[in-house]
Amino acid sequence: MTLVIAISSFSAYKEKMKELSLLSLICSCFHTQPHPNTIYQYGDMEVKQLDKRASGQSFEVILKSPSDLSPESPILSSPPKKKDLSLEELQRRLEAAEERRKTQEAQVLKQLAEKREHEREVLHKALEENNNFSRLAEEKLNYKMELSREIREAHLAALRERLREKELHAAEVRRNKEQREEISG
Repeated sequence: MTLVIAISSFSAYKEKMKELSLLSLICSCFHTQPHPNTIYQYGDMEVKQLDKRASGQSFEVILKSPSDLSPESPILSSPPKKKDLSLEELQRRLEAAEERRKTQEAQVLKQLAEKREHEREVLHKALEENNNFSRLAEEKLNYKMELSREIREAHLAALRERLREKELHAAEVRRNKEQREEISG
């Protein structure tokens, strides 16, 4: 049991050592009892040790501003300053922006006109196809009605012909009957 506790405390110590910064490790090696508010200077930064905590040591790292740097340290480049614009330059930029706005507006209007024209073409084509379909459907219907009328007329003509033939046959049968009655009687 004590071995397990010793191993777990050793592994916790090992993890803690990994977490400690190199600076705190070096400081703790040189000064086992640091003085409060001790300030260490390293180039353009200051390291100030804070009160010792129960969980370990704590430090405050203060970076110096570029103006506080010594001449030996490399000079950091500052962002370029904006130059003051003259009235003519501002006017020229405003005119260029207005021209860009007008150009963009003209392009949008042109695109809208092209889209509208395309919609008109599509609508015209749809109407034309609809008219063609209606015309073809009407022609087809007229053809079927004409064909139906011709078939009906042909059928009626055939019925009339059969009726006429029946009447002729009936007339012939009557005549034959009358002739037989005259001969017999």
